[in-house]
Amino acid sequence: MRFSGLFLGLGLLLCVLPARAAEPLLLEEITVRGSGESPRDESLNIREVRESSARDVGEALQQIEGLSSVRRGAIANDPVLRGLQRDNINVLIDGARLHGACPSRMDPPSFHYDFAEVEQIRIVKGPYDLGNPGSMGGLIDVTTKKPDPGFGGDLNLTYGSWESIGAAATAAYGGKLWDGLLGYAYKYSDVPESGDGKKLTDVYPAASPNRYRPENIDSRAYEINTGWVKLGFAPSEKSRSELGYSYQEAQHVLYPYLKMDADYDKAQRLNWTWRTEKLPGVVEEVLVQAYWDRVEHLMDDTLRASSLPSGVVTRPYSMQTDATTEVYGAKLNLVTPVGSQGRWRNGIDFYARNWDAVNRRAMYVPLDPYRPLAMVPDVTTANSGIFSEYEQALSERLRLSGGARFDYASIDPNAVNTATASNPDRTFSTVGANLQTTWQATETVAIFAGLARGSRLPDAQELYIDVPATAPAVTWRGNPNLQAPVNRQADLGIKYNSDGHYLSGSVFYSSVENFINFYNASPTMKSYQNIEATLWGGELGGQLALPADLFLRGSLAYTRGYNADGHRPLAEMPPLKGTLALRYDSGAVFVEVAETMASSQERVDSALNEEATPGWATTDLKAGWRYRDLSLQAGVNNLFDKLYYNHLSYARDPFVSGVGVRVPETGRYAYVTVGYNF
Repeated sequence: MRFSGLFLGLGLLLCVLPARAAEPLLLEEITVRGSGESPRDESLNIREVRESSARDVGEALQQIEGLSSVRRGAIANDPVLRGLQRDNINVLIDGARLHGACPSRMDPPSFHYDFAEVEQIRIVKGPYDLGNPGSMGGLIDVTTKKPDPGFGGDLNLTYGSWESIGAAATAAYGGKLWDGLLGYAYKYSDVPESGDGKKLTDVYPAASPNRYRPENIDSRAYEINTGWVKLGFAPSEKSRSELGYSYQEAQHVLYPYLKMDADYDKAQRLNWTWRTEKLPGVVEEVLVQAYWDRVEHLMDDTLRASSLPSGVVTRPYSMQTDATTEVYGAKLNLVTPVGSQGRWRNGIDFYARNWDAVNRRAMYVPLDPYRPLAMVPDVTTANSGIFSEYEQALSERLRLSGGARFDYASIDPNAVNTATASNPDRTFSTVGANLQTTWQATETVAIFAGLARGSRLPDAQELYIDVPATAPAVTWRGNPNLQAPVNRQADLGIKYNSDGHYLSGSVFYSSVENFINFYNASPTMKSYQNIEATLWGGELGGQLALPADLFLRGSLAYTRGYNADGHRPLAEMPPLKGTLALRYDSGAVFVEVAETMASSQERVDSALNEEATPGWATTDLKAGWRYRDLSLQAGVNNLFDKLYYNHLSYARDPFVSGVGVRVPETGRYAYVTVGYNF
């Protein structure tokens, strides 16, 4: 951990440097993070997203300490929170569940909406969200924009290296009774290059069947169109109903991390809410919500050498997966005041998800090529839950909150494969609970502590996936006997906020019973198993105002995971990582230089062929100008064009040999963004 001394010095510096009043917007954000947010929450607002060069929400979230991502290509970054990813964390949009369809996570939930839809992103670290099922490791909840009073809108255009384009336009009207919002976004990019000048599609050895064909190495990396509409009706000042619909179509999305690429992703979202406040009697707030979403995903190896015509390969592809997932759900939440200092929140919810994936391969059954196989066998998961949580002020400075949640779920495959034959149907009962306290020790210092238990369901892939192969090739098969993981976690943290200072520090310890781990079931089969795992770590973040309209910002995060059953490190743990940034911001003009650093990661799981990753450091520059409703920003990421790798940038132990190739991070990337609000 070669950067430990630097990070320790950063933490001490943030605590002792003097502060002064400066640019109002940034000072307001410091105040919100220091006192307006719950001590257990973090947030990312749209200004921070727009200033960055991030291509999607998963990439933008890396600005928050404790968050990283899995990068499988130029876009569609999959969030990782304190070392937990996939279904171990919840990723919601306006409180609605959204799942990707690809079994290999080409399209994580955060891929299926655009920045221009987003107002704010809230992050809850740990199993402290009781309002939604499955928040075992934490919650990422995206809030979309609502119309402001009157007519308005915004236009944004970003152009960057490798012909990358990000364009978005919204128009809105907010009236007393009715309001509406309409938006459209377009994204495009050619294949990025790494610091050595090579395309990200040019990472495979010349003999690998997974290499891109020469004519496809320089093709476009992705092209995405997204449109959305939102209508609101407010019959009174205390009541509002809202209906929103979104459609996204992504085409030709490349994933060098994997063996196939996406032909298309088609995602639809429909969400309705009704909220009313201050009802006569004992109810303070009522929320009713119903939602539906559907994702269609088609992927194949048409662009790879594995699809070259042969006596067996008689179609444009040698392997293809056609996957669909559909979710519908509903919620009812009630908030009731208790005396002058208490608040009681209760709710019930339900969701059902269907997931179906059909795989076709030329060489699995030579006498019957391209036979359809039930990879994810048309599985329906239905979950019903109820929760109750209570918050009470014990004194002017001390608050206590706690609650519990119970869920009952059934998981039923509707098609047959090898994994479903022995034990087709499963039911699960899970319990979550937490107890939290916040002590406002002084006007500027808040200390918080929490104990929590959270759980999540094994998903359809972990239970029932089936990708058979003939030895010596390796089969990928689910485990129908998996148990639901249970996370027991303790957190302790502190927040400090005063006249431009903001400092936040937290530590956690997590013991996960029945953690679901990918492993070698035999020399010719990969599967999933329950293990006992522990994770611990912490985050340190801060921002402060200095003289001459300068701002200093820093962050530090570390998570350490251990496989107690295997007596070895837990796989896919991000290394120690931190950021140090200095910014000049006068209100009209800003200039920022940031150094992002990660230590080497040598704690790896050798049983999954995981390899150590060297440490790295990159420098980013950005500047901007604001005048009334017009803004102009420009920046350069990875200024010195370094070749480096994210530790999570490759598949650990592929179910057949030949993947496991590291995908480097992008090299020097320059961009310009123009924005106009009206």
